[in-house]
Amino acid sequence: MMEREENGNEESDFYTAAAKYWEHIPPTVDGMLGGFGFISQTDIRGSTVFLKALFESKNAPSKTYALDCGAGIGRITKNLLLNHFKYVDLVEQNSKFLEVAKTCLKNYSVRIGSYYSIGLQNFCFTAKKYDVIWCQWVLGHLKDDHLVQFFQNCSMGLRPNGIIVVKENVTSTKHLEVDEKDSSVTRPLSQLYHIFQKSNLVCIKEEQQHKFPRGLYPVYMFALKPANAL
Repeated sequence: MMEREENGNEESDFYTAAAKYWEHIPPTVDGMLGGFGFISQTDIRGSTVFLKALFESKNAPSKTYALDCGAGIGRITKNLLLNHFKYVDLVEQNSKFLEVAKTCLKNYSVRIGSYYSIGLQNFCFTAKKYDVIWCQWVLGHLKDDHLVQFFQNCSMGLRPNGIIVVKENVTSTKHLEVDEKDSSVTRPLSQLYHIFQKSNLVCIKEEQQHKFPRGLYPVYMFALKPANAL
């Protein structure tokens, strides 16, 4: 019992520290990208190519509903998802970021469904389902067990032919790397593959993002489908 309580406290501290870190980050593109705001256009171009390839694939997802996970100030929603989907919802635990997102997206208000102010470890899908659930630079803030649970929830939140897209940093080594500053982890590819498998997800497409500056973590994009949907 004591061990379970200690683990619970550690997880709580992990999430609390991350929330406190982001409270002090300015609600700007540069803030969202850790001072690397200049890579935003390159990032969006890479994501656009990846997403278009998914639309051209067999049993492609529809272009009706998308969910932006860890949406921040709406950078991905505005520059990527709204170019391809009729409606977009955003989930972001930092309410300050969401308020800025509402301002940035005010011209698209009829196409924005809901703003969910909650951490992904506590997010539950309602009756609404999505064609694409986009998760970028946020899953490092989830512990492994919560990430598996989140992916399982995502699977139940997909429409027919729906896809989960993950775009994340990966380590250049085979080891997990912990960032104490923002309370996050960067996983090696092998660990991500293991988590996908444990979540009963199959990777139907994988691609590395190119043309980022040297010195940054490698960034990979994954398109995932529930194994029982193939």
